[in-house]
Amino acid sequence: MPLTEEQTSHFAQAGSVKLHYNEAGSGDALICIHGGGPGASGWSNYRRNVEPLSEHFRVILPDLPGFGKSDKPMIEGGRFTFYARAIRDLMDQIGIDKAHFVGNSLGGGTTLKFALDYPDRANKLVCMGPAASVSLFTPMPTEGIRQLMGYYAPPGPSQEKMSAFIRTMVYDHSLLTDQLLEERYKASIQPELMQGPPQRGGAPVLEDIWKDLTDVPHKTLLIWGRDDRVVPMDGAFLMLQRLPDAQLHVFSRCGHWAQWEKTDEFNRLVTGFLTGP
Repeated sequence: MPLTEEQTSHFAQAGSVKLHYNEAGSGDALICIHGGGPGASGWSNYRRNVEPLSEHFRVILPDLPGFGKSDKPMIEGGRFTFYARAIRDLMDQIGIDKAHFVGNSLGGGTTLKFALDYPDRANKLVCMGPAASVSLFTPMPTEGIRQLMGYYAPPGPSQEKMSAFIRTMVYDHSLLTDQLLEERYKASIQPELMQGPPQRGGAPVLEDIWKDLTDVPHKTLLIWGRDDRVVPMDGAFLMLQRLPDAQLHVFSRCGHWAQWEKTDEFNRLVTGFLTGP
C-alpha cells in the first residue's frame, strides 16, 4: 500500500514550538523542507518523493513554524534563523545528530541557513530554486512573488488567488490537480494564519544569506527549473560562484517545483547525489 499522510504523521516539541512532521523509511536521515507559499506543508511539497526516497533514507518532512499542522508563533528576528533553530530542536527531539537536507524555495534558504548556523549537524545539501539567491538579470519582484505577497491582501484569500499562485509554480499546468488546489486553499485559511500569515507585509525579514555562502563548506546540489517564474534561474550563477563545493542541474520545461514536475528524474538525481562519494 502506498504511504499516506495520516500514517506517517507525527508531532514533536521543538524548543518553544510544537512541530508536525511526516516520517518514513530508515537509514541516514534526510530532512526535506518545503517552500513558503500559502497552504504549504512538508507533505504537500514532497508527496511525490517521500516513498521513493524512503527506500534509501529516513525521510523527515517537517511543517515549518507557521505552516501546515505546526504551531503558528510570532517569529522574532530573521525568519531563516528562526526556522533553522526549529529544525535543530526537532532533530534533537527525535534523535537525529546529522542529516542530509533537501530544501525548495524558502526551504532552500532555511537549509543554507541551517548549514551556516549548525555546520556539524548537516551533511550534503540539495537546494531547488532557493530563496537565498539573488537574480542578476530578471526584474524583481517576479510574477510568483507578486502572487505570493498579494494572496492575503484585501479582499483576502480565494480559490481563484490560490489557482493563480499555484499556476506560477509549474511549467505544465496539466500536472495540477483539483485536490492539490483544494488542499492548499483550505490549509491557507486556517484561523491562526488569517490573524498573521507569514506572507503578509510586515512579517520578519528573510536574511541576505547570499552574502555568507562562501562559508558553506558542504557538498551542495543546486536544482533549477529553466522556466522558474518565482526564483529565476539566473540566481544560480551567483550561488555557483560563491558556494565552495556546488554543482548545478537545470531541468528544461520546468518551473519552481522540480520535485513535482520532474518527479522520477528528481528522485534519481537526489538519491545518486546523496549516496555517492
